[in-house]
Amino acid sequence: MKTAIITGASEGLGRELILAAAEQFPEIESYWLIARSEEKLRQSAELLQGRETHILPLDLRRDESYDILRRLLEEVRPDVALLVNNAGCGMLGNVGDGPLEDQLTMIDLNVRGLTAVTHLTLPYMGEGSRVVNISSIAAFCPNPRLTVYSATKSFVNAFTRGIGDELRSYGVSATAVCSGPMDTAFIYNGGIKGNSKKFEKLPFCDPAQVARGAMRAAAAGKAVYTPKGYYKLFRFVAKLLPQSLVINMTRT
Repeated sequence: MKTAIITGASEGLGRELILAAAEQFPEIESYWLIARSEEKLRQSAELLQGRETHILPLDLRRDESYDILRRLLEEVRPDVALLVNNAGCGMLGNVGDGPLEDQLTMIDLNVRGLTAVTHLTLPYMGEGSRVVNISSIAAFCPNPRLTVYSATKSFVNAFTRGIGDELRSYGVSATAVCSGPMDTAFIYNGGIKGNSKKFEKLPFCDPAQVARGAMRAAAAGKAVYTPKGYYKLFRFVAKLLPQSLVINMTRT
């Protein structure tokens, strides 16, 4: 039975990714949904009528969650056709200000959690399988006031490119999804919404469109997917201009 594993599956973009995966990959019959809130995961599972679902209320900031996932994978030995690493967070603020926990949480979710889930899942993926890592347009240049967040997403891009090369001979592809901001709980939970005039002027992306585009990109085996012409242009410009200039442009 073909299986999909989706982290950060409780709301927002996570739910749209569930719907998009089910539409793009009808051959996938079983879904493992991972997030902290069991109640919200059950609501997400309702989107998958007619498909087998497994609710895994795990906190990917904690090592014991990796142990639980490892044991489940060893026990079930699923045929994982799709892994979507969507769990993550971003918190506005300068390094050195506010609680240290905020900075470490971004690293734990965006870097450690993504790396751990991928490492544990890859042995159960075969030819034709796909890894989708939710990154950000912030990955292409350090963003002051979102310095740790943009650094973690730079890691996600490098990690995705690296495993894409490692897995090519096995027929497994990896795609980094580099979207602009979306009006989801993410920007409220991180204190971003309403606290940056520049951020408010940016063109927002629609979560449903991002999710569908991400799944199409994964099906096509693309290494990087960036929605909207504005962000495609930024991605190109960020490679050409001096980084100091781009940093000034992206100051949140």
